[in-house]
Amino acid sequence: MLRRIPLIGLAALLLAAPAFAQDEGGASTVGLDTLFVLVSAFLVFLMQAGFGMLEAGFIRAKNTCNILTKNFLDYCMASLGFFVFGYAIMFSEGNPFFGTSGFFLVGAESAADVPLWAFWLFQAAFCGAAATIVAGGMAERMKFPAYLAYSFIISAFIYPVVGHWTWGGGWLAQLDFFDFAGSTVVHLTGGATALVGAMILGPRLGRFNADGSSNPIPGHSVPLASLGVFILWFGWFGFNPGSNLAVGDGEAISLIAINTNLAAAAAAVTTTFISWILFGKPDLFFTMNGALAGLVSITAPCAVVSPAAAIWIGVTGGFVIVLGEGLLRIIKVDDPCGAFPVHGLCGIWGTLTVGLWGRESLGLAREGLFYGGGFEQLGIQALGTFASGIFVFLSMGLVFIAIKAVLGLRVDRMEEIRGLDMNEHGMESYTGFQILGS
Repeated sequence: MLRRIPLIGLAALLLAAPAFAQDEGGASTVGLDTLFVLVSAFLVFLMQAGFGMLEAGFIRAKNTCNILTKNFLDYCMASLGFFVFGYAIMFSEGNPFFGTSGFFLVGAESAADVPLWAFWLFQAAFCGAAATIVAGGMAERMKFPAYLAYSFIISAFIYPVVGHWTWGGGWLAQLDFFDFAGSTVVHLTGGATALVGAMILGPRLGRFNADGSSNPIPGHSVPLASLGVFILWFGWFGFNPGSNLAVGDGEAISLIAINTNLAAAAAAVTTTFISWILFGKPDLFFTMNGALAGLVSITAPCAVVSPAAAIWIGVTGGFVIVLGEGLLRIIKVDDPCGAFPVHGLCGIWGTLTVGLWGRESLGLAREGLFYGGGFEQLGIQALGTFASGIFVFLSMGLVFIAIKAVLGLRVDRMEEIRGLDMNEHGMESYTGFQILGS
């Protein structure tokens, strides 16, 4: 009989829950929404591990410790920079271009119907994701102190400005520019930064020949990279559904989740078959980056498109990344992890798809082109994503040039040959495999 008491108590609580919700009204709803936002923030935080594993797998063993340290410190620098300056610039009142109050969160207010601390943590995790994208694009030859300086600056100033334009009530928000979870705000910001950084930094030794041809530099661990992709895919279920910032509308959250999954799957299948046709065998690296391409592509439109549209968005995103990889080889830019094709180009593509497949019935200001809405929303999306991309490319270009002048940007030739693990950190990722040759 005594064993039944806990079960009886649990049943009573469940039966009382509707009455409690009704009695407490808004307080109960805010509590559930806060829990939802916090759990989503935790999932987005886990994406740091996904980026770390992916980037470590895509580079050589002698630089693994370096890239993982950058991923660790990325989130730390983002948290501090976003606390001191970033949140205020992004979400406080000011002007159409940046906020001007609430630094150190003093006097700051939440921009959602959840407590400030929960909303800040969720947004800080997004900021960290934008910053860590760049590590893969500039891997294997960037000085560690220079990377720390970059990481703080983008988190404290550059990313928040782009975020203010779209999510902080800035000039793009006033034009009805729509980027639900950050194809432009997060991914294009990271991708454009990776592109300009890789251009200023220059390619790794041996990547390109004098005649313009390229040499592959394979990553050292397919299992690590695969694990990273699966962690990122899992974390994206916090990234996209969590951007709803409320748990009450189960239909909306469910739509976002299924769209996220379908786009990733469709893009991965697409790139698998493209590599099969091009190389005679399915290439896992194309499959992995294909899944990420689909995830980035669906991030902006995930709340306002149908599942069928999500599949088409993923398929086309797969083609975008393959073309992007080819473009980098043509212009001789060395991006070891495909940061620009995945996050930059697919970020642009995903933002544009809002104006193609977006539905007014799902919350968009007007119908997309394919549903009779004309070119208006598509034009707004194009303006927003290209303005954001150009701003990031130019501003971060100046930042990298300044860092190069003050701290130096690239390790010397011998350090690069030996590997950054020993020279930058005094340790090996895999004991007994240190490369000592010149």
